[in-house]
Amino acid sequence: MTRHSYTVDSPAERAVLVGVTCATGGERAAGLSSEEALRELERLARTAGVIPVASLHQTIRRISPATFLGRGKVEEIAEVVRETCASVVLIDGSLSPAQQRNLTTRLDVKVLDRSQLILDIFAARARTLEGKLQVELAQLDYLLPRLTRAWTHLSRLGGGVGTRGPGETQLEVDRRSVRERIQRLRGRLADVERTRGLHRQERAAVPYATVALVGYTNAGKSTLMNALTDAGVLVEDKLFATLDSTVRRLDLPGGERVMLADTVGFIHGLPHQLVEAFKSTLEEVRRADLLVQVVDASHPEVEEQTRIVKGVLEEIGAGETPMLLVWNKIDKVDDPLPPGPEASALDVCRISASSGTGLPAVLACIERWLDAERVTLEVVVPSSRGDLVAWLHRGAKVLDERYEDGSARITASATQKMAGQIRKRLQGAGCSTFPTH
Repeated sequence: MTRHSYTVDSPAERAVLVGVTCATGGERAAGLSSEEALRELERLARTAGVIPVASLHQTIRRISPATFLGRGKVEEIAEVVRETCASVVLIDGSLSPAQQRNLTTRLDVKVLDRSQLILDIFAARARTLEGKLQVELAQLDYLLPRLTRAWTHLSRLGGGVGTRGPGETQLEVDRRSVRERIQRLRGRLADVERTRGLHRQERAAVPYATVALVGYTNAGKSTLMNALTDAGVLVEDKLFATLDSTVRRLDLPGGERVMLADTVGFIHGLPHQLVEAFKSTLEEVRRADLLVQVVDASHPEVEEQTRIVKGVLEEIGAGETPMLLVWNKIDKVDDPLPPGPEASALDVCRISASSGTGLPAVLACIERWLDAERVTLEVVVPSSRGDLVAWLHRGAKVLDERYEDGSARITASATQKMAGQIRKRLQGAGCSTFPTH
């Protein structure tokens, strides 16, 4: 087991970090390297306001059903906890309720796994009503199976008649209370999701193509969003600086307009509860016409981070969406040409969102994608329907416009999405549309 110590002068909560690598037959499982996984756990801890005082790492071949780690390693961690006066142990893994409970008992301090730590960070950073509801729902889903024996005040009761019932009743009351709260939260989130759905329908009625920024947390999505749209999204050099999605209009150099969405960042081991709770927020990604994956080119595990993002996109049903790959932070690397960009990407741009380097190339790539998606339509609109003519000019590129016999015959180039909306709206108004070849 590798062990590191930290110098701490702060009175904040002190934590011992425990990195774990599972290996079978001497081979390490795919994922972040053990060193990078431990560094990421340290950043998560500091983001949560916890000060690491020591870190340990262990490669194990078999996970202990009782304590996740072996008995000897648990004793070594307990010794480190005593030496450093730590108040919490953070495990870089996913603990079962029984494992978490047993480790807490043996170490005599709080024990949190990676999922619970990320949930705590999300709870601290949620700002909107929807974000707070989503995080609370995810926390309660995580907590529910861990309520067994949570009522330690009942352990003072002796055995015999009359002692088993109250303890069991208290536990069931607590479980029922949590389940009822979960149901109420899901109901409130359903109301919020309906409102979000109405906003999405309003945007679709315009309609402009939707471009969503995705990527690993702290890759620079919000910085790029601000640079392109002046959205004013919070930017910090921390994991999960922003949780709530932001949608802004983006005017391209050629006069085209798209909707640009900034969403929550992804991370290795993103808790399933969060993916479920944030499904309405991630819907912006699933419904996007184009994804712009922002990659931190300066990160030592950049290829693994890219693979993790791809896995999350597939999990939420966005794996087949066209993608533009943007290598960010090239001002922090010696070689701005990263090895082996994904062949699945439509195009690859290299930028520095903070300095503005390469931003015109990103806009040009989005325009090229829009041009490749275009179809040409010819429509006939009554001259009296100036509102429809103006709507066409806003949402499509008008190539030709002629007025004759009280009608306007317009030839327009539009994206597939816009073309569908044109047909639907104009045919509903009694107008004619004709595809051109």
